[in-house]
Amino acid sequence: MSNSKQRFRDLKVWSEGVKLARAVYRLTAEFPREERFGLTAQLRRAAVSVPSNIAEGSVRRSRRHFCQFLETALGSLAEMETQLEIADDMSRNRALRGDVELRVARVRRMLYRLYSALETSDQSR
Repeated sequence: MSNSKQRFRDLKVWSEGVKLARAVYRLTAEFPREERFGLTAQLRRAAVSVPSNIAEGSVRRSRRHFCQFLETALGSLAEMETQLEIADDMSRNRALRGDVELRVARVRRMLYRLYSALETSDQSR
């Protein structure tokens, strides 16, 4: 992989993951106070996990290791979708909820494309 420790900042999927995490923080700020240590915390952890795993994977020495971290990021997206479904009635802001759902779908597509590109280039070696 690259020698640059900041390579992840150049990845559009990382940037979109950061935007997703920020949107999740805005959404969960509206959740009931009693959920602060429940769904709010879980959703926020899963959201932060996405760009964090992209960043960590991008500085690994092999494509195979990078792909493992992308798989973890995909798992975090699945967690978020489940948690959003459970929290369906906790936010009155449907527009913000819709924005988060669109961002989840966008980041998932981007992760799958990057994963496929890395796997394909690894197999052609």
